[in-house]
Amino acid sequence: MSGVEIREVAAGDDGIRIDRWFKAHYPGLSFGRLQKLMRTGQIRLDGGRTRPGERIAVGQKIRVPPIDLEAAPKPPKKPNKADADFVRSLILHEDDELFVLNKPCGLAVQGGSGTSRHLDGMLGALAGRNGEPPRLVHRLDRDTAGVIVLARRRVVAAELSRTFRSRAARKIYWALVTGVPKPAQGRISVALAKTPGPQGERVATVDGEDEAAQHAVTYYAVVDKAAQRFAWLSLKPVTGRTHQLRVHCAHIGHPIVGDPKYGERHVADPERDPLGGLDNKLHLLARRIVLPHPTGGTLDVTAPLPEHMQRSFDRLGFDVSDYDAKAHDKDL
Repeated sequence: MSGVEIREVAAGDDGIRIDRWFKAHYPGLSFGRLQKLMRTGQIRLDGGRTRPGERIAVGQKIRVPPIDLEAAPKPPKKPNKADADFVRSLILHEDDELFVLNKPCGLAVQGGSGTSRHLDGMLGALAGRNGEPPRLVHRLDRDTAGVIVLARRRVVAAELSRTFRSRAARKIYWALVTGVPKPAQGRISVALAKTPGPQGERVATVDGEDEAAQHAVTYYAVVDKAAQRFAWLSLKPVTGRTHQLRVHCAHIGHPIVGDPKYGERHVADPERDPLGGLDNKLHLLARRIVLPHPTGGTLDVTAPLPEHMQRSFDRLGFDVSDYDAKAHDKDL
């Protein structure tokens, strides 16, 4: 057991979430125990209570209570060879400061209740010479595929986190939705809030005056359509709320194909199946990300369609190569 510590936030940790600060400085402390210490007021930031997602700034003081690290879970082991080879196969871009990976549909970004295999647990395979694994700087839902950015160093993670918070990172998502939105281009501005439910936590649209409301804005455009049954959308989120694109598409009456929370249910009878026989997986891709590179210039990375979306696009006659050739530079 150690005594109470007062730790000052260093420049390299500026802007990161306090839960990630604890993960870096106290790797033996489990997330569940961290939450309890915060909930009971034993961990404080500048003398006040804090929560796991709160951002910290240079010079702030963190009260760290006595922590029995012997009783806490040990840091995760290095990934096995199969997982190490797998995570290396996901690399779309790498340089001295960061990685961009192509996260597959179905892989969680971080662990949680009942989740033992996740991207964060494999990042040791990408550790630098100092043994430090890259850091996550943003998130994707488990079932969303596509580009995700990792920082090689803590100071780069802090800078990239500021970039995402300032909305200087421009993101393009592709989705296959049921029906065809009208008008063909539009803006969705609907506040969101997390709500408990019998099947777990969901995100719902709420009145902007609701105490739990988070302002959320998405721009959309119809790229192509298959009669009036399905549409290929390009989505540009201005904000980055949990499940934002999924809830916004459902809100305008055009849920994303294969969405288990907010979409239409797949049924065994092909004649009654609202998915028309398409794969019952979420058809949402983080297609492209463009942001200022920490060393100057611009990072611009595009992810390919995942296999299930490619099968659906082929079946519906959507030509990605033709779209890329004509419109890629106009996406942003």
